[in-house]
Amino acid sequence: MTKRTNLNIALIGNGTIAAAVSRHCSHSAGRISVCAALGLPEDEVSIGPHPIVQDLPTLLALKPDLVVECAAQDAVKAHGVSILRAGIDLMVISVGVFALPEVASQLEDAATEGGTRVIVPAGALAGLDALSAAASEQLDEVTLTTRKPPQAWACAPGVAEVDLESITEATTIFSGTAREAAQNFPKNANVAAALALAGIGMDKTRVTLIADPFANRNSHCVMASGAFGRLSTMIEAEPSPENPKTSYLAALSITRMLERLIAPIAI
Repeated sequence: MTKRTNLNIALIGNGTIAAAVSRHCSHSAGRISVCAALGLPEDEVSIGPHPIVQDLPTLLALKPDLVVECAAQDAVKAHGVSILRAGIDLMVISVGVFALPEVASQLEDAATEGGTRVIVPAGALAGLDALSAAASEQLDEVTLTTRKPPQAWACAPGVAEVDLESITEATTIFSGTAREAAQNFPKNANVAAALALAGIGMDKTRVTLIADPFANRNSHCVMASGAFGRLSTMIEAEPSPENPKTSYLAALSITRMLERLIAPIAI
C-alpha cells in the first residue's frame, strides 16, 4: 500500500462541521488542502478560504483524493453513489444514512464498482475501536444512552409530538433500535448508527435518548458485553458553540481521520 504524504479533499457542506474541518486544513502546513466545497443554492459565501460550487460535476472535475461529507443524510443520498462510482473515496459523518437499507446497499455497490471506500469516522463516540475488535468474535449486547438538553433534539421527526419546552426533568424521548433512532433523529443520533456499524448491527443495538434540562453537555454512555468481556464508556462532549445539535468532537473525529490517512504511524 502506497502511503500518501498529503491529501487534497473536497467538502460537502458549508456549515459548522465544514468550517471546523477547513480551519484544521488551513493550519496543516499544506499536508491537507481543501480544493472546494459543494454548497446549497443559498450558500453564496464560503465558510473557508476554499471556493464553493453548486453542482457535483464541478466538484469532481477538481479531482479530489477524497470527498468529506459535512452536511446531512440527504447529501449522502444525493451524491454518495456518484462520488464512489467516479473512483473517489467518501468520508461520511451523517452515518445515520446507513439505517436505510436501500441506501446502504447502493453505497456498497457503488464502492465496489468504483474501487473506492466509504470511510466512517468515530464521531462523538469513544470506544468504537475496541467494540469493532470485539465484534470479530462473539458480541452479545450493545446499548447506547444519549443525554442532551431538550432544545438539542428540536425539529427531529422523533419529537414531533413532544413539547420540549415543557420538559422540567430528565425525560426519555426515545427507546428502541439504532435503526429507529437514526431514522427518527437524523441530525443528532448519528452516534447510534456508528455504534451499530462497529458492533452488532442496526436492529440489535439498543438506544435510549434522553432530554435533560440540566444537561450542559451531550453525553453518550456505551455498554457492551461478549466473549471479550465487558465494555463501558462514557463521554461528555461539548456541543459546538455554533450549533448545539452538533458535537465539537464530531468535527475533531473527521480531522483526526484525515491525519490518520497520511500519518507515517497510524493508530
